[in-house]
Formats: sequence, C-alpha cells, structure tokens
Amino acid sequence: MPVIARYALVTLVPALLIALGATVWGFASVLALLWLTLIAAGMDRLLAPPRLDDHDHAPWSDRLAAGLGVVHLGLLALVLAALGDPRFGFGETLALFFAAASFFGQVSHPNAHELIHRKPPLLRGLGAAVYTSVGFGHHVSAHRLVHHRHVGTEEDPNTPLPGEDFWTYLPRAWRGSFEAGLQSEADRLERRGLPAQSLRNPYVAWVGGAALALVAAFALGGLGGGLAWIGLAALFGAQVLMSDYIQHYGLQRLELPNGRREPVGPHHSWNAPRGFSSYLMMNAPAHSEHHLHPDRPYDRLDPQADVPTLPWSLPVMAVLATIPPVWHRMMDRRALRVMEAAQARLAEGGGIRPRHPAPRGEVRPAVSESEPETDDLLSRVARRAAE
Repeated sequence: MPVIARYALVTLVPALLIALGATVWGFASVLALLWLTLIAAGMDRLLAPPRLDDHDHAPWSDRLAAGLGVVHLGLLALVLAALGDPRFGFGETLALFFAAASFFGQVSHPNAHELIHRKPPLLRGLGAAVYTSVGFGHHVSAHRLVHHRHVGTEEDPNTPLPGEDFWTYLPRAWRGSFEAGLQSEADRLERRGLPAQSLRNPYVAWVGGAALALVAAFALGGLGGGLAWIGLAALFGAQVLMSDYIQHYGLQRLELPNGRREPVGPHHSWNAPRGFSSYLMMNAPAHSEHHLHPDRPYDRLDPQADVPTLPWSLPVMAVLATIPPVWHRMMDRRALRVMEAAQARLAEGGGIRPRHPAPRGEVRPAVSESEPETDDLLSRVARRAAE
C-alpha cells in the first residue's frame, strides 16, 4: 500500500466513525474511541514507522491535509449538534464527546500544524481556521513566531522548564504562548508602521473567530452544544500543549563559547517513531526533523536514528505525563543523559551544529541576557533526576 494511502486510511476511518456516531449509529463513536486508543496502542507494535521513499506524493499529501481540515470543520458541526440533542443517551453522548476530543487532538491538531507551515495562503488559512474553530487560533502566531525561534530556551513558553511537571506547565504555557504570540504580532505591525490594535492584527481573527465559533455552537446544539464546545476547546488546547511538553521535556539549548545559544539541532526534540500513531498524527512524532525543516511536508520527513527517542508512543506518553511522579522517574534521567552528551560534544568541538542544513530563511535566535547558564540548567535537571 502506498505510504500516502496509509495516512489516509488511518486518519479517515475514525472521522467516518465519528460522523456515523453523530448521526445514525451511536455505537460507532465507541469504535472511533477504540481506534484512537487501544487499537492505536496495539497496532504501534505491529506497523513500522513511516519511512521516506523514492515516490513524490504531491499533490496528494496536500490534498489529504486539506481534506482533513475540511473534515474537521464538518465533524465539529455534526458533533456539536448531536451533543446538544436530547435524543442521544448518556453513554452515546459521552463516547461521542471523548471520541471527538481524541480525534481533534490526535489528528486535527497535527494536520492543522502541517497546514500553517505551508506556503499557499489557502492551506495556511485552512489550518488557522481549524485552530480558531476550537478557540486556539493564537497557536498559529505563537507556534510559528515564538516556538520555532526560541524552542529549548526560557523565551519559549511552550518549552517545559527543567523538572517542571505537566500540571504546572499547562496554565503557564497556555497564558504565556497567548501573550508571546500577541507581542510578536504587535512587533511585526510596529515594523510596518501600524499600531498593535490594528484590524490587521491576526489576534482579531483568533479571538473574534473563537467567539463566533462559540455562538455557532449554541445555535447548533443549544446549551448542550455550547457547553460541549467549551469542553472540546479546553481538551484540544490541553492536547496541543501536551504535545509540546512531551516533545521538548528537559531538552535545553546550551550556550556556545561566543555567548549565543546553539542552533536548533536534532537533539532538542524527543521523537516517537511508531507505526500507527505516526500515520495517525501526520508523522508529527518525527519531531527533530520537523524543527530542522519546518516547511517540509509530513510525508517527506525522514525519522532519524540518532535522536532522543521516547520509550513509548506519544499517546501513551501523554497518559504518563498526567502522573508527575511516574513521568519524572521515566524521563528525568533520560533528559539528563541527552543534555550531558550535548555538553560533552560542545566542550570537545567548540560548538554544536545541526546535522542537516537549516531551511532557507529560518531565523536563528539570539541569546537573551536573562537566559540561564549551561551549568545551571544541568544542575536543575540533575537535582530532579536524583529525587
């Protein structure tokens, strides 16, 4: 089976089941939830992760991404109408809610993330619409302007601090990414001679679009639909930030002899090369490669062998991250070993560079005077790992 067909099969089956569960067959929602959880965990042991082949899948890779964006918007409307319908029983409603939340977090988010990195305005706009439809439009600004530039430093709200647990990280990153994205957009407008309050500020669309989505939810499903939208939006945002937490936990960019931060390299992201979940999440688990080449389509990412690798798939690690003692026992020593190896390479070679050239036009971040020293970062991780 062609690689692009595997992406389509794994992502579209749960979408179809959710659509059936929201309309004619309530039990289909249970099947969708099983597909996204237990079946995914089991199939990860059987399927090999996606590998870069010699075939060019264009334009099908973009067509699938665009199709999934449209599917998300249609599913959201169907689900909100169904969750506000009293004819659905409690069990069917609960299964549909969590199946939709899982699909939006595991498929819609990675796919929208792909779209906002595309060059065609139509694709970028569709990705932005997906995020805005569930109240997380600011991620478009924060991710592209802040996260990719400052990842692995304390200037990036979406990079976990050394030893930080998820429940402490969640509110800090949610508020911090909103504010950092807003500041970045204001700075861009200022460079063009426009005020931050200009209607050209994307945050007008992010906030206004979320308000319109909430109004539409009440119109589609009444009080139940409105409350369901709030719940789905909250879970969606938490899953987006959970992905960043897992994929960058404990990995900080070290200071070079010239006082600047090292460029983003393969060792600054955790990867999870599993078969089924990689197809389900549009190859997002090949995260090191994505940070080296942000505009490269998901089907052209080639997972690397010599990168920090998580012991389990991203969905399983997400469950473990909600239990801080278990998470720290599993991850702190691993993160410390990666950082110690990076520091050793830095001491031996006088600096670290990515193994692949950076994409054309990528901005390399400068160091802030407030950034912590290398030894301080390592000591904090080491203290946590020793506890």
